[in-house]
Amino acid sequence: MKHYRTIMKSHFGFWAIIFGLFFIFHTRGYAQDYKSLISVDDEKKRLDSYELELEAYLKHYLIDEYPARAQQLWNRDYSSIPAYIRSVQPNVLRWKDVVIKPPMLRKSGEIKRTAYNFEGLAGEWIELPLGNISAKGILVMPKNASKNKPVPLVIVQHGAGSSPERPFTADGKSYYAYAKTLVEAGFAVLSPLNLRDISKRNNIERYTRLANISLPGIEFSRTQNLLDEVLKDDRIDGERIGMWGVSLGGMATMFWMSLDSRIKAGVVSAWFNNRINKMAIEDDKWSNFAKYGEEYAYLTGWLTEFSENDLVSMVCPRPMQIQHGKKDNIAYWPDIIKEFKASKVHYDKLGLANGMELVLHEGGHEAKVAEGLSFLKKHLGKSSN
Repeated sequence: MKHYRTIMKSHFGFWAIIFGLFFIFHTRGYAQDYKSLISVDDEKKRLDSYELELEAYLKHYLIDEYPARAQQLWNRDYSSIPAYIRSVQPNVLRWKDVVIKPPMLRKSGEIKRTAYNFEGLAGEWIELPLGNISAKGILVMPKNASKNKPVPLVIVQHGAGSSPERPFTADGKSYYAYAKTLVEAGFAVLSPLNLRDISKRNNIERYTRLANISLPGIEFSRTQNLLDEVLKDDRIDGERIGMWGVSLGGMATMFWMSLDSRIKAGVVSAWFNNRINKMAIEDDKWSNFAKYGEEYAYLTGWLTEFSENDLVSMVCPRPMQIQHGKKDNIAYWPDIIKEFKASKVHYDKLGLANGMELVLHEGGHEAKVAEGLSFLKKHLGKSSN
């Protein structure tokens, strides 16, 4: 018995030593903080270096590789206008399916019209149900509109920080009541409601990315449905539709025209840019969306093949006027000239030298009313009847 106890004590001592060593090494492995392996400063340097590596990689793709990539993805045929339109259709489809990604919104009820008189105009606030959401805006008809004398229609799109009423208001900056001027000149005006607030656009754009659509895509589909309803009015000439937007409304004008051929002429105020510089390069010469937290502007796939002059080529041959103020820091105005020239090439090659024009003025972030009105009168003024 004594011998048995001696053996048990020796076995117990052995296993106690084994378990003790296991515990020491095991707990040391778990207790070891990663910071004891690398200092905070060294880890920060490593992460900073990795971030710069990724940024350089992506900027090289977006900026340096853009010309070669675009050359392969565009195959424009300038032999005739019909041939040209066919040749850019693959790009139009990619623009729609990859970047804008509009959802299929359908009318789910009758349009509601409410009298809405303001700024001396007799208008309507219209609302069209589209399932779980709706399309809303202001419709104003000129006094001379009739079934026997249908008038052209201009979609007037407000920008961030504004509302559908703003383009009708003599605010002393930005809009100068250009929508009211259009009505007084004999145009019907449709002014859709879009999401105006930056933080709200950021919020909704996060959800749209998860749903594989985009906020501009939703707003485009809403506007299309509104336009369908408005064009049922026989006082409007469906062959004479234009669009004029300021700032984010200028974005909408370029985006919508590239996807809806019913829009025959457009005026883009305070938006046109060197898109690669604007989106991918930080410089004191122009403002940056990221600086002001405008994350909604970074649309998936935009710089794969759709820089400004390429985007314009999907609007061509329909007329377009670009307005930009030299004091507008959204862009470096010499870049505007270069990008305009690159865009106008498409019109020139089709024999449409007057199809695109630039209004470069000494002002800031604003619409130039007289010039835009003259342009739309020129291209939408003649009745199709």
